Amino acid sequence: MVIQTNSIYRKCERSVITAYKELREAGIGEVQAFKSCTTLYRIHHPESSINEARRLVSEWIDHHVHHHTKGSPPDCRCN
Repeated sequence: MVIQTNSIYRKCERSVITAYKELREAGIGEVQAFKSCTTLYRIHHPESSINEARRLVSEWIDHHVHHHTKGSPPDCRCN
């Protein structure tokens, strides 16, 4: 069961990051892209509080977008 939950979690993470990158490439500002991705996450996880969704989306963006532009963190297993 953990593998299935982890798999769902990773799919959500990838979807959020893809949406964020595509919104930014389309010229949408950082704040609006972040808000849109938080909404996307909450549509699929309505049980999540807004604060939890913001925290997760923020962590994912920081890890996959901001850190990867400087090179992958040494402990990153997402590639």
